[in-house]
Amino acid sequence: MPVVVIPLDNALDALDDCLAALERTLPAGARVWLVDDAAAEPRVMALVERWLARTRLAADCTRRSRPCGPVRLLAEAMRACAGEDVLLLAADARPAGTWLPRMVAALAADPAVATVTPWCNVGELAAWPRIGEINPPPADLEALAAAAAGTAPVRPALPVAVAHAVLLRQSACAAAGGLDADSYGSLQAALADLCARLAGLGWRNVLADDAFVARSREAVPAPGDQAALAARWPGLTAAVARFLMDDPLRAPRAALEAALARRPPSGGQRDLFA
Repeated sequence: MPVVVIPLDNALDALDDCLAALERTLPAGARVWLVDDAAAEPRVMALVERWLARTRLAADCTRRSRPCGPVRLLAEAMRACAGEDVLLLAADARPAGTWLPRMVAALAADPAVATVTPWCNVGELAAWPRIGEINPPPADLEALAAAAAGTAPVRPALPVAVAHAVLLRQSACAAAGGLDADSYGSLQAALADLCARLAGLGWRNVLADDAFVARSREAVPAPGDQAALAARWPGLTAAVARFLMDDPLRAPRAALEAALARRPPSGGQRDLFA
């Protein structure tokens, strides 16, 4: 299993939900590493310390004494995990169901796959139910995750990974030079750049269409990131735009919607008469 790396921010309630979701969905002893860019508030660190004291996971937290920026923070974390695949997870993400084994299976199914991204309500290219939109959080995330797990995975290609949750094959990323912390200020832009380099080397970026990770907000690029991407990869913006317009994920998105519709409704009435 990969190391789950979570960069901390100060959205306390969202982080609490994320950590609770990890407790529900990961096996005992799964490795989780919280990293702080010298920015977490005392109340966030208090939450982290309480969670570390009681979690059944193999979890740790590292705090920098001085900030270095979000991309460099994660680039350093990936180098520290050399030889281990890494799953970067947003601190406001809410995983559900068997999300991690299914992402790992997508990476293992094809040795040419370098990055794996699951569905997300605000996943842009990987957004569900509507591509490229900020969809509301699922009303019943567990039911949606179970429906996704019941679909036959296609694992279609993506032009770039998305920052809500991405599993990275460490060997491929190292060969491509890793995250570029000198050129980009946001993880989403650095991921897009890394994915473009990976694709140029023959690696694939895919969607784990049988896994779902919700998020409370959409990732935004740092000032200058879009211009830097356009200068380095002139065709990337057009490729992403074509993907959004053509929507090659229409079929797997519809398959997930149909699988969800077939599931019995959740809630108290169903439990009462079960």
